[in-house]
Amino acid sequence: MLSRVLLVCLSLSLYSSGSSLSCRWVDHKFRQHSRNSLDLIDTMAHNSTNTTEDAEVNFPHDLYRQASKASAEDKLSFTVQILEEMAALFEEDHSNASWEENTVDHFLIVVTQQADGLHSCMKSHKKKNKKLHMHFKRLSRHVLEQMGHSAESWELIRKEMKTHLMRADQLVLSLTN
Repeated sequence: MLSRVLLVCLSLSLYSSGSSLSCRWVDHKFRQHSRNSLDLIDTMAHNSTNTTEDAEVNFPHDLYRQASKASAEDKLSFTVQILEEMAALFEEDHSNASWEENTVDHFLIVVTQQADGLHSCMKSHKKKNKKLHMHFKRLSRHVLEQMGHSAESWELIRKEMKTHLMRADQLVLSLTN
């Protein structure tokens, strides 16, 4: 009987040490940072003085479906890439957006901390998802550049990024369930 209990304990400890679920950052900090980033992106909407028509942006639902079926390591890698691509997008000229600069700066800090925290949970460096990268590149070129980095284009991007944050949140939280 004692040997069975010992075997179960040993198996559980080996499983948890090989799993991303043993990452303390995901367990203790991710939710807080995720809530902060969503609150900040909502604050940007409240500071927005413009109204926009909902344009077709072609959210990559298929990529998220694939990621949801992937390994824990691949889910983390996908989420890190989303956060890094998002930060790069917000580094573009957003001077025409009606957001307060300190809100955008704080948002970028939180998103970067999320990416760094999740990256610290990864055991190896993964290749970037090319389709996800192309999605963000299209947002930059087809929404921001073609609309002249206008306040309206940034509001479309803000809405898109909120959806990405919510889906990424679900993806990471699926690792802890």
